[in-house]
Amino acid sequence: MAPDRALQRDMSALLPDLRAFARFLTRDATTADDLVQDTLVRALAAQAQFQPDTNLKAWLFTIQRNAFYEQARRRQRETRVLSRRMPEADTVAPAASHRAEVADLQRMLFTLPPLLREALVLVGAQELSHEQAAAICGVPVGTMKARVSRARSQLARTVSAES
Repeated sequence: MAPDRALQRDMSALLPDLRAFARFLTRDATTADDLVQDTLVRALAAQAQFQPDTNLKAWLFTIQRNAFYEQARRRQRETRVLSRRMPEADTVAPAASHRAEVADLQRMLFTLPPLLREALVLVGAQELSHEQAAAICGVPVGTMKARVSRARSQLARTVSAES
């Protein structure tokens, strides 16, 4: 099998993991699907840059995380520009898309600060090593370990407070 085909097959196998990470980042199924699509487009365009002996999942998660933060910055800029151009009366508050069936764990995860939640999801839910998660986030391994530890402690406090 050609290297490009094998890489594409391996990317396809990681779609559930990419979707799960995107859902944690975006908190919205439709936006998460868009993020996964953008991630795959970027990865396919840059597949020549992938090093075959490295972790494909970590490489894709790095692309996805960077795309997410790039989109967030773009939305902030667009909001600032539009708020200056549009009269106050014409602005419409975005509809909150809260679902009644959201699990308690997901609700508790989103009480964590974004950096702690991201660390816990990468190491816990996505089963990446601290080293891989640190590489994805661009931080030292010790920082990642501290974030995971603080996230777990804060989550435990939240659970015990609700019991």
